Amino acid sequence: MNTEGRKSGISLFGKPSPSPLLISPTGLNGLLHHRGDIALAKAAASAGIPFCLSTVSNATLEDVSTEAGGRLWMQLYMMNDRNIARDIISRAEKAGYEALIFTTDANVFGRREWDLRNYRQPGKLTARNILDIALHPRWVSDVMIPHGIPLFENVLDYLPAEMRTVKGGVVSLPGMLAPDISWDDLRWIRDMWPRKLILKGVLNVADARQAANIGCDGIILSNHGGRQLDSCVAPIEVLPEISQAVGEQLTILIGSDVLKAIALGADAVMIGRPTLYGLAAGGQAGVEHALALLSEEIDRVLGQLGCHSLQQLNSRMLIKNAP
Repeated sequence: MNTEGRKSGISLFGKPSPSPLLISPTGLNGLLHHRGDIALAKAAASAGIPFCLSTVSNATLEDVSTEAGGRLWMQLYMMNDRNIARDIISRAEKAGYEALIFTTDANVFGRREWDLRNYRQPGKLTARNILDIALHPRWVSDVMIPHGIPLFENVLDYLPAEMRTVKGGVVSLPGMLAPDISWDDLRWIRDMWPRKLILKGVLNVADARQAANIGCDGIILSNHGGRQLDSCVAPIEVLPEISQAVGEQLTILIGSDVLKAIALGADAVMIGRPTLYGLAAGGQAGVEHALALLSEEIDRVLGQLGCHSLQQLNSRMLIKNAP
């Protein structure tokens, strides 16, 4: 079968994109590389794909817009003080962000025991981790010297003065998240935000339909990277039924195996860890390399499946319920 001239492009919210990939919102990127959020956004802009900035980023949303450009999306946590959300929404609109992502799948934090094992007390690393830092002088010279540990720039003004360090922010922020978010909050956001609105954390058809009814433009099927609730359903397990129910009304995003997800009904795929690995290893160039590897793999698998484009993928190419 002739598979020359393969194309991996998609249309995302009415705009062409050369790849089905988006860079997910992640926090503390400045700990991996100095100005890590800027490096990620620049790499995304270079690749022509959207970059999603976290509420708890280490660069302001204005700096990312000014220094990186490209297709920028803003992720929003709902805090107990709703004025924080109002402020971020207003700033993101003024800075030209294309879309707003309202996150609902982590407002009550999991225990994250793997994080706890790295600290002897809040903000104080174990001796093993201190030794590990000493073995990475390039990271120390990039992040720690002369810049110091980065801060949570987007919400800095809302933290108590004594808690504006990274240690203070890490301790304070989980308690600032609103545990009582509801559909009324989504309606409130929809009324304020004039551009594309995406609800993150959907894992069932009923919630997907409600998001569509309220006026969302897209949804992200997510269990927050599997880092919160051990027994939570995997997004790709519920993707087919959600796609069948609301695929004509909503753009469906997911973080998973790229071609499998698209074959099951996703419109695009969000990635976090691969680009963070690239960021830690090589800054912006490392992120660009990670994206290039993924794009090459997407193209190769399309050819191996006998497809010329992502639009030719379908669920019949997957083996379901295999023994």
